[in-house]
Amino acid sequence: MNLHIYFLRHGQTEYSRNNAFCGSIDSELTPEGFDMAEAFASAYQSLAWAAIFCSPMRRTIATAKPLCTAIGIEPQLREGLKEINYGQWEGKTPEFISQEYHDDFLRWSADPAWYAPTGGEMAVTIASRAMGVIEEIKHFHQSGNVLVVAHKATIRIMLCSLLGIDVGRFRYRLDCPVGSVSVVEFTSHGPLLRSLADRSHLGEQLRNLPGT
Repeated sequence: MNLHIYFLRHGQTEYSRNNAFCGSIDSELTPEGFDMAEAFASAYQSLAWAAIFCSPMRRTIATAKPLCTAIGIEPQLREGLKEINYGQWEGKTPEFISQEYHDDFLRWSADPAWYAPTGGEMAVTIASRAMGVIEEIKHFHQSGNVLVVAHKATIRIMLCSLLGIDVGRFRYRLDCPVGSVSVVEFTSHGPLLRSLADRSHLGEQLRNLPGT
């Protein structure tokens, strides 16, 4: 059996619901976000899990908790899985940023790999720290199923890095709504994307919630 990494984005937060930037803000899940976490655990607890790696933010830990409880595995927290730091944009909407930080927003929108949000992080920085966690997983788990619970930008940047997509295009090439899971299999030919942004484990009401 090859190694399969499941990339799970955390459940809904007030910031994802309102389409606001949330990176370093340590937000909680909404009630619906907790429901998403429970739904994932219910659908995936029958898999044989080798390990669970998790960003140390409250929203990701809470998303991992139902599955961890169900299967009796402690999450391994890794700083490298944290979300992009949005700096002065934290908690604000793209519409506000476009007006108040217009030039920075244009540069970042054109190439977030090498241009950071005002006072924040470049995508290449996230790629470096997050892919370090992936290399750790590959070193200790040559086969089996490993869950990585992280964030929207971080997951998309990791997927771009694995699939040979320019990380500067992470915002425009791959979807990653709240509560979604993407699966990469590590084959003899390299990483193979098995599924992207799957939300079939969520009920229709949860899938149709507003936000990102």
